[in-house]
Amino acid sequence: MARRPPNRTPDDPAPAHARGSPLSGASTLRMENVRVTAPDLARRAAITRTRGRLIWLGLGFSGLFSILALKLAIVTVLLPTLPPAARVADVGQTLAIELPKLSQPVEIAASTGRAMITDRNGQPLAISLPTAEAYANPQEMADLDEVVAALHKVLGRIDPAALKARLAAEQAHWQAAGPATPVAPGAEPAKKPKSFIYVARQITPREEMAINRLGIPGIYFRTTGKRSYPQGREAAHILGGVDVDQSGVAGVERAFDQRLKSDPTPLRLSIDLRVQTIVREELAGAMAEFSAIGGTGIVFDVRSGEVIAMVSLPDYDANAFGAAVPDHRFNRALTGMYEPGSTFKLQTVSMALDSGAVHLWDFFDAANPIHMGRFTITDFEGKHRMLQVPEVLAYSSNLGAAHIAQTVGGERQRAWMEAMGMLDRVGIELPEAGRPLHPPVSNWGELATMTIGFGHGISVSPLHVVRGTAAIANGGLVLQPTILALAPGEAPQQGVRVMSQSTSDTMRKLMRLVVTDGYGKPAEVAGYFVGGKTGTAEKVGDHGYKKHTNVAAFMSVFPMNAPRYAVYMMLDEPHATAATHGYATAAWTAAPAAGKVIGRAGPLLGMFPQIEQAAAIQASLATPLQPSRPAGATRGPAAPVPAPGSVAAGKPMAAAPMRTPMGAAATPIPTSAPALGNPPGALPPPQPHQRTEAAPAGLPVRLVEARGHAAQ
Repeated sequence: MARRPPNRTPDDPAPAHARGSPLSGASTLRMENVRVTAPDLARRAAITRTRGRLIWLGLGFSGLFSILALKLAIVTVLLPTLPPAARVADVGQTLAIELPKLSQPVEIAASTGRAMITDRNGQPLAISLPTAEAYANPQEMADLDEVVAALHKVLGRIDPAALKARLAAEQAHWQAAGPATPVAPGAEPAKKPKSFIYVARQITPREEMAINRLGIPGIYFRTTGKRSYPQGREAAHILGGVDVDQSGVAGVERAFDQRLKSDPTPLRLSIDLRVQTIVREELAGAMAEFSAIGGTGIVFDVRSGEVIAMVSLPDYDANAFGAAVPDHRFNRALTGMYEPGSTFKLQTVSMALDSGAVHLWDFFDAANPIHMGRFTITDFEGKHRMLQVPEVLAYSSNLGAAHIAQTVGGERQRAWMEAMGMLDRVGIELPEAGRPLHPPVSNWGELATMTIGFGHGISVSPLHVVRGTAAIANGGLVLQPTILALAPGEAPQQGVRVMSQSTSDTMRKLMRLVVTDGYGKPAEVAGYFVGGKTGTAEKVGDHGYKKHTNVAAFMSVFPMNAPRYAVYMMLDEPHATAATHGYATAAWTAAPAAGKVIGRAGPLLGMFPQIEQAAAIQASLATPLQPSRPAGATRGPAAPVPAPGSVAAGKPMAAAPMRTPMGAAATPIPTSAPALGNPPGALPPPQPHQRTEAAPAGLPVRLVEARGHAAQ
């Protein structure tokens, strides 16, 4: 008999089947008790609290994103913030902008910049960066004190008092003008009040945003350009600069101002930035070594007239053009006028040979000083004997050059200098090109002829010397120097013939002789077949020449078998060092610098070594220091040895007029590759010597007796 559970009545429902018990009629009822501990309760409560916090955090982020989305919708769709009309103007256009509350529109020239300037390889030299200007309409302003104070907090560089005065003056003008009234017949109309007052120029984007946040009525902006020079000091004298209105005031910026404003195409210069950097580095190194106060270096293409590099030191950062001191802005390559010294002997010998008045085998007296009263002309490192023409150049004889110039005569000398462009501006596009100083025709007598023959009594710019020497080396063609690069496929300029091709060929050999056997040895670079001429001249002071204050220059061309580039290096007031044995002449200072430039720049210009052909090329350029007189040829104008103390070595010979056909086509000059190498050994120590001096250019030429170093 089944047992009824305690306290259970017959009417109670049957107990549920216990989980896990057998499914039989004799199943057993089970009871399960579950115990929840205090730690479990605490854990469940923590989970519940965390879930609630996450829900609130999510609602908070949703609210923030909703506010941000609403703000973006307002500023971009519902109430967009538009810039002033002048800010979106096209470059170069003039816009009529109707400002709020103005009775008449204001004309504003909207300009965002100038065309880029690049070197011949496309490297940027000058670019325009977009910037802004802030201007004000005084008619729309109320409390000027508050306005000016707020602007000064953002633009600390402005003068609050000056700005307030300008704004107040125009406000008073507006009030005084009153309603428009008819102008009486014959009376001048009253000046209209200004609705455009500059607040600040070239403001930064951060400053523009800060001014905008001030919410000052009557303040507006327009886009302008700011000129930037990425290369800093490189080519600063060439590029020049612009004023606050972005108008050119010097250099290329001034010469091509309208072109840069109107044509967005980059202006491509002939300058090679790589070569420009080399010239500047070597010139700066030479200046530091010899404590010079300045210097200039030029690299010139003798076949096209392109200026490849032109450096003047000291220089300045082109980005700070307005802050540069006058001495640093002075362009020694173009504006500076210097007595060329012995570099001009190349002109004298070329003129003499081309005129037929002198031959290579002619002798000139370099043994006897030329006396004129108490004044004397003599040589530096003189040979004290009769010299033939090649020796006059190689040993840089003042006496020989003076006698040669006298043989040719002053009239033909002046005509030669005029044909070479030595009596007028050099003709390059840059506005800094100066005018040479030379004696007037009435004072171009025998004494002037002799002193100009060795580069004194006339002052020209370094670029004058370079152009004249290029004509001697390139076949006899004077080229117009240019700072603009030839366009791809453009033919070089024709040039003007001033001497015969045969004279040029002879002079190339003589220039090479100066480097191989004369004072130009330190400029030699093996395989480049450098030719040239040294030149040292004392500077002119307030009371005549300043003793031991020299301008030392070396004029070179390479390669002389097929001339392509001229290199000119000049140091202003170099000082001697122990290594130069106490002398600061061009052979010791400028010539080594020119050799370094040639060695470094040659490969960059495509002029590579010709070591294997060096012997053959040198043989083709060789000429003797003492050439033999051909059979049947005359002994020349200086055959009779002059008596000691005489002025001349002989009377000028009759000669054919100088050949100067104008506009002749340039003779193609074959290209050849020079070679790289080390300069030759040091020169023997020079000895103190008498030198020749002449009066300042443009004044009556006179000779003064003094020690110096003019010949080298």
